[in-house]
Amino acid sequence: MEALDKPQIIVHLEKSVNYTAFDTKWVPSSAKFVVLGSHPKDTGALQLYEINKGELKLVLESEKRHSFKCGTFGAASLHQRRLATGDLGGRLNIWDLERIESPVYSVKAHEQIVNTIDGCGGLGIGGGAPEIVTGSRDGSVKVWDSRQKDIPVACMEPADGEMRRDCWTVSFGNSFNDVERCVCAGYDNGDIKLFDLRTMTVRWEGNVKNGVCCVEFDRKDILMNKLVATTLESKFTLYDLRTQHQTKGFSSLTEKVPKGSTLWCVRHLPQNRDVFMTSGGGTFHLWKYSYPSSRVKADDEDKQNVGVMGTVSLVQNVTLSTQPICSFDWNADKEGLLTSCSFDQTIRVCIVSKLKTL
Repeated sequence: MEALDKPQIIVHLEKSVNYTAFDTKWVPSSAKFVVLGSHPKDTGALQLYEINKGELKLVLESEKRHSFKCGTFGAASLHQRRLATGDLGGRLNIWDLERIESPVYSVKAHEQIVNTIDGCGGLGIGGGAPEIVTGSRDGSVKVWDSRQKDIPVACMEPADGEMRRDCWTVSFGNSFNDVERCVCAGYDNGDIKLFDLRTMTVRWEGNVKNGVCCVEFDRKDILMNKLVATTLESKFTLYDLRTQHQTKGFSSLTEKVPKGSTLWCVRHLPQNRDVFMTSGGGTFHLWKYSYPSSRVKADDEDKQNVGVMGTVSLVQNVTLSTQPICSFDWNADKEGLLTSCSFDQTIRVCIVSKLKTL
């Protein structure tokens, strides 16, 4: 592909803020996005921006008691569009952005900081009840239903006496009907665990030898297909989840980002599940996965089915910041539009062109 024919990653709008931004999410079905972070005095920063006539307009600003670490709209209805947040005080809160003074749901979810959050069953994505999953420094992964007060519907944590590893990332997947649903969790020691919420078992676990910064299924609402896990030291591992071998587990491939650092985040393109982007060290890398001619073969040893990996190719990369891009989010309605935040206290709206050519 010629250089000018490839997708280009272009900064459309950018704005400096006076706090450290940790997460950003598009408000569903709108030209607005929220930015969550921490003020220097350790209070929570929540801002709502709107793209209006080629400019970023601040629509709402609120300061809360605890610094925000993460947020999701994944369990919200399209009508209410409520934001669920995890903070450094260990609380899970759900906010109505029209009435931001106090949360509509609040629970002390963990004893320590809530590192990560994800939602499923809302926005018409995924079957079953709208649920929120949180992961914490206390080593536990908990699933919440806002209709049930104070008590999680599921809790996955080490047994008494076992070492508690810091959970850095969680993601919902396999929610293709009203019964099936899985949660994938990544930990600071490189462990990746796949929990089956229907059977309440660990369906699979592995280790990638480096702290897992982010995991994401290529789609939440289909039979498990692929999973990408990003790690420290500029590597990511892609798993084919369609075929699980009894002893070897899922097939995978590992790719190292050129001249990279920690890969903070991975997000699959909503309009094409085989295209995904990673962020790390102030740089975006756009990737394309190509399937093999056959995704299954008989194992040489026991003749059971084992997955066959395809190939992943780097389509484009661009450096936007001297500091890490800690979070970004694709717009589900406008292909190629994304919002991001980085540790240089800057939020950016970017456009990725020519994605239909991939």
